[in-house]
Amino acid sequence: MTTEQERMLAGEMYNSMDADLVAQRESAHNDCLAYNQLPEAAETERQTLVDHLMPNHGEGCYLQGPVQFDYGRYITVGDNFYANFNFTVLDEAPITVGNNVMCGPNVTLVTALHPLRYQQRNMKTKDRDGEDYSYEHALPITIGDNCWLASNVTVIGGVTIGSGCVIGAGSVVVKDIPANSLAVGNPCRVVREITEADQLGADGMPR
Repeated sequence: MTTEQERMLAGEMYNSMDADLVAQRESAHNDCLAYNQLPEAAETERQTLVDHLMPNHGEGCYLQGPVQFDYGRYITVGDNFYANFNFTVLDEAPITVGNNVMCGPNVTLVTALHPLRYQQRNMKTKDRDGEDYSYEHALPITIGDNCWLASNVTVIGGVTIGSGCVIGAGSVVVKDIPANSLAVGNPCRVVREITEADQLGADGMPR
């Protein structure tokens, strides 16, 4: 028997009000609440919560906080991941993030998608078993190694961002971005390739 969780992770239409999924979200939301109330000096307690909230992380994962995750367990991040203030993750589909990725303030990774037709989108009060139900679907996000997502970037489900990319502030990424690209805008578009000419000198100026 296929579960709602299996349908969700497969990108199929699923009932987001399924009891097991609701319980998973509540657990993640409670972890986020606890994390957001801890001072930065409480390093051990913060790390324990990160390990529980998002167990699939590499070494050197740091979340500035506050954070908000829908599930946490469906995002995988590599080594040396950094997220600044207000990192928001709707991981209804798998999110895969490489090594050495930096996220500026207010970055949002959102895999969840809702039907365009309100007849499917609106929450129904009861199904034949007497339970509330609401249908949605989700698409995965992949972010390669050595990327920087600047402040207020939103990445939509179904997108792959190649390794070595810089996504400019305020961008909404709705299509794939090839590796080593500088991309900006809403919708986000590639401006140019990032090359050795962008290397900064010791004095902070281009060579």
